[in-house]
Amino acid sequence: MSKDTTAGRAVTFEESVAQLEGIVAAIESGQIGLEESLAKYEQGMELVKRCRGILDRAEKRIEQLTQQGDNLQAEPLDAVRLLEQTGGTKPAGG
Repeated sequence: MSKDTTAGRAVTFEESVAQLEGIVAAIESGQIGLEESLAKYEQGMELVKRCRGILDRAEKRIEQLTQQGDNLQAEPLDAVRLLEQTGGTKPAGG
């Protein structure tokens, strides 16, 4: 599996999102033809897959410490519970 690189370094999450936004804008503009739109769509789907993988890995790295008696225990972060505790909103589809 090859990694996309820019100037010899891995493309960041933020760069992938920016590329994806550019693809969406190009397709929505209607200024490109069908074949180019399909090619951009495929490129966009690869970017979405890459971004989801990065987010999945980041989520696995995030843990919270909870008090269990006299011990601290690491457990996976419950993003929905965290949002509720901090007054945030629940993400769409989640």
